[in-house]
Amino acid sequence: MKLVPVALGLVACGGASQVSGSAVALRPGCPAAGCPVTGDGPARLAASQKALTEFNLDVVKAELDAAAALPLDHKSYATLWEQRGIAAAYAEDEKAASAAFDMLLALDPRHLLSYTISPKATFVFEKVRDQDRIEPTIDVNWPRDLKVGSEVPLQIEVVADPKSFLKRGSLYMRERGSADWRAADFTLEAGKPTQLRLPGLDKKSPAAVELYLQAFDDKGNTVLTWADPKRPREIPMRYEPPTPWFRKWWVWAAAGTVVAGATGAIVYQTTLEPPARVGGTIDVNP
Repeated sequence: MKLVPVALGLVACGGASQVSGSAVALRPGCPAAGCPVTGDGPARLAASQKALTEFNLDVVKAELDAAAALPLDHKSYATLWEQRGIAAAYAEDEKAASAAFDMLLALDPRHLLSYTISPKATFVFEKVRDQDRIEPTIDVNWPRDLKVGSEVPLQIEVVADPKSFLKRGSLYMRERGSADWRAADFTLEAGKPTQLRLPGLDKKSPAAVELYLQAFDDKGNTVLTWADPKRPREIPMRYEPPTPWFRKWWVWAAAGTVVAGATGAIVYQTTLEPPARVGGTIDVNP
C-alpha cells in the first residue's frame, strides 16, 4: 500500500505564525455532555464476533446494524467495519467487502487482520490494502516559546478528508500532573482552519499543557484520534519571573530626574549665585 507522505491523525507543530480567534470556554472533560456515547455497542460487536466464528451471517448483520445505530468510540467503530468486511467476504460479496475494508483502513491505516480469519476475507483485505490512498489528516499548529500565564493559541485545519467524515472535534487539555481534563468543542470544515485560544496557566514556575483530540462524523462516531489520555501531546511553557522593582524603568527614570535636579542646583550655585567676596584693588592718594 502506498500512502501520501502525511501522518495519520494530527500533524502537530510548534511553529504557527499567528493565531487569532476568540478565547474558548472549556467544559469538563468526559464523562460529560458532548462526549461520545458507546452504550451497548461493545456488547453488540462481541455478539457479532461470536456469530462470525459460527458463520451465522444473519445474526452478524442484525448485531452490526444495532451497533451502527449508536455513536461508537474509535476502536469500536473500526471493529464494526472490520466485521462488516469479513461478513461480506464470507457471503462472497467482494464489492461490499472491499468497501468495508476501505473504510476500515481510513479509520486505521495500520490495521491488519488476524491470521486465524478465513482466506476468503484476508485475500480481499490485502487487495484493498495494496491500493494507493490518502489518509484523513488534521494539522494542528501553535507558536513556539509560549510563556506561563499567556493564552495557548491553536490553529486546527483539515488537510485531507477522503471519506468526508471529519465534521467536528473535541480538544482536551490539562496542566501536566493534573488528573482532570477540560475540553473545547468545535466544528471542522475543509479549507477553513479553526482558531482556538485556550486559557493559560496560573503558575510561578515552568509548566506544560497536555493535549489530545478526537474527531467525529455527523453521527457522533469517533473517526480520528490524536494521542489519548494516557499518551497526550505536550506543550512546554517557560516562566519569566516579574522584574524586580529596582530594575523597572520608572524607578530609574525617577532617579534620573532627582540626579538631574541636584546637578542643576549645583551648577546654579557655582555659576550664577553672587560670590561672597568681590576681588579688586583700591588706590589711595595722599
